[in-house]
Amino acid sequence: MSPAPTVESLRAALAGIRDPDGRDLATSGRIEGIELRGGLVQVTLLTDRAEAARMEPVRREVERVLAAQPGVSNATAVLTAHKAPAAPAPPPPAHGPGHGPAKGGILLPEVGAIVAVASGKGGVGKSTVAVNLAVALARDGLRVGLLDADIYGPSLPRMLGLRRRPDLRGEKLVPIEAWGLKCMSIGFLVEEETPMIWRGPMVMGALEQMLGQVEWGALDILVVDMPPGTGDAQLTMAQRVKLAGAVIVSTPQDIALIDARRGVRMFEKVSVPVLGIVENMSFFCCPACGHRAEIFGHGGARAEAARLGAPFLGEVPLLLEIRTGSDAGTPVAAEAPDSPAGQAFAAVAGAVRARLAGAPAGPRIVIG
Repeated sequence: MSPAPTVESLRAALAGIRDPDGRDLATSGRIEGIELRGGLVQVTLLTDRAEAARMEPVRREVERVLAAQPGVSNATAVLTAHKAPAAPAPPPPAHGPGHGPAKGGILLPEVGAIVAVASGKGGVGKSTVAVNLAVALARDGLRVGLLDADIYGPSLPRMLGLRRRPDLRGEKLVPIEAWGLKCMSIGFLVEEETPMIWRGPMVMGALEQMLGQVEWGALDILVVDMPPGTGDAQLTMAQRVKLAGAVIVSTPQDIALIDARRGVRMFEKVSVPVLGIVENMSFFCCPACGHRAEIFGHGGARAEAARLGAPFLGEVPLLLEIRTGSDAGTPVAAEAPDSPAGQAFAAVAGAVRARLAGAPAGPRIVIG
């Protein structure tokens, strides 16, 4: 029986690989971290943005070498320009006019509006809403990008039917285009079943790369599918881009609304406007008899929006075609825009556009 791999043995296996400057990879300082869990390995390689293209063959070689090691079932290597600081985290950012741009500059100046789609908890259909909202906005004639910021659970590749890596142009990744959108996800860069076993600083670094090292070009709207909760990814977005607002997704039942409330309060604390709340899985209509059943209750998100003083953006029913379209990689807003599901997402998109037209620009935030 082969011995189980260790971080030390995997690092030693990389000693024969040379970086673009001819240095031994194991001693060059480029290996930021090796995460090992069972037979799954993830390696983070430090590189400057300017030499990302030169490091791509090295990244592929790292995956090849590690996958051949005894006891390794899957190996993934990711390039990052972010190095985790040894010092304590900076104090909370200052907000509001008069504070000037964030340290390092605000990313994505060519994007007209950046909209975060968020939820306080998982399982409420946030990614489904984000994808179909983006498609509905594109069908309205807007130039729309879609960023999957859920590093731990990227779902865009499956929901959009995309299975290939993005191309590299110079030092930037080129978004993959589908359904009228420009799309980017960490899921395009790793195998679908590979877990992202990263700590917070690595997550923030990967997210900054997908913001700053992707050739988004001029967009009217960038829809960002946020991870559930109120953690590192949300703070990074608030600090590094000029958010026009956030859309909060919830189901009608009380337990989901409690977490949606936390999401609203989190964006308020970082001075990001809440564009409104969407009630997903609002009700179910039997396709055979037309009977309506409010499986998770109904109207809870509308009532919560009124209580919090936030706009209510609409309700999306629980329909089979939404689920089957997502699993098949064909968003219902694109495949069947005139269906009840397609019309529900179009109504949400219209409400978001109306809110953006009257919403103030997001704050510029100073760090440190």
